[in-house]
Amino acid sequence: MRLLHTSDWHLGRSFHGVGMLDAQRAFIDQLVTFVRDEAVDVVLIAGDVYDRALPGVDVVRLLDHALVGLTGAGAKVVLTSGNHDSAIRLGFASRLLERGGVHLRTRLAELDQPVLFPLDGGTDADGGTGPVLAIYGIPWLEPRLVAEQLGVDTASHFEVTRAATARIRADLAARSGTRTVHSVVLAHTFASGGISSDSERDLSIGGVGAVPLDLFDGFGYTALGHLHGRQELSPSVRYSGSPLAYSFSEAQHRKGSWLLDVEAGGIGEVREVLWEAPRALAVLRGKLEDLLSADDFAGAEAAYCQITLTDAQRPAQAMERLRSRFPDTLVLAFDPEGAGSTAKTSYSSKLAGAADDLSICCGFLEHVRGREADDREAAALAEALESVRLEGMSL
Repeated sequence: MRLLHTSDWHLGRSFHGVGMLDAQRAFIDQLVTFVRDEAVDVVLIAGDVYDRALPGVDVVRLLDHALVGLTGAGAKVVLTSGNHDSAIRLGFASRLLERGGVHLRTRLAELDQPVLFPLDGGTDADGGTGPVLAIYGIPWLEPRLVAEQLGVDTASHFEVTRAATARIRADLAARSGTRTVHSVVLAHTFASGGISSDSERDLSIGGVGAVPLDLFDGFGYTALGHLHGRQELSPSVRYSGSPLAYSFSEAQHRKGSWLLDVEAGGIGEVREVLWEAPRALAVLRGKLEDLLSADDFAGAEAAYCQITLTDAQRPAQAMERLRSRFPDTLVLAFDPEGAGSTAKTSYSSKLAGAADDLSICCGFLEHVRGREADDREAAALAEALESVRLEGMSL
């Protein structure tokens, strides 16, 4: 059998305000072509199928397009829910979908109910005696909501994941008594050793804690989801990462998946699969005039750009000028040279030290836009202040 490990599709996500449905559709079409050409038997999706618990109608249609395409290409699909998904909504009609080759594992009750595939060419995976592949799905486990159901006293990711994997091991042990059973486990979680990126917006990365790799010992392969960088934590525990970049911290990622060959003897070769990016990302830094003129930045002209300007004073109309060369500049930041060595004072402290009304106005202007008022602006402010002063006198 041949399995393709994917995760974190995040259908419906936007990229700094830019809709990504067209890019996601292009990935799905690329995926379906690959599945057909490489004769993939099972596509795994390890959570975060959607970006939101309540996806839009067009987003739901896109998943429908994907599932129809994949099953039409000859593959079964096994997917579980992530922290961005609504497990209940994603799991709707699971028994009906299973008849069409789409196997959903979104409920606690299904933790130890694997999808079985025969490895000897037979068709009776459930009642046969030959070697079989058992694919289990661990959805996103919110500790406070599932701890009691899993019979653990401490609501932590470690404890609930340990309880979930214990149930799977018990089922494996029972099945292995009469036949050879090889296992693949899908899990949407933050495992220790993984490298996170900005677009994973979950508290488990912000301090709830990671689960150790030894919780997955004994399984033939663990297909992880949740982190967006494709990475190998051990030969049998890997993140596929997201198929598209969802933050500029992923600009250097090589997006792809893992392709597994499974034989009667177990998990065989695991090799990387790379996806073609619909649009490059560029992270640029420098002074405005250098960015606008240097040939070194020509490759970024067609990319989505995040730009940090280092000019000592914030240039006027910076975004407009940058977009004249880099039309898809999506993020603009300022980090003036020498600012780190200058003692920073609060705005209230500056206000308290202002000598007159003009200093207050110019100080406010500098505070909100990062550069001092020029002579023309200072003159205009002085004129306005004088007009107000004279109007007050006339009253």
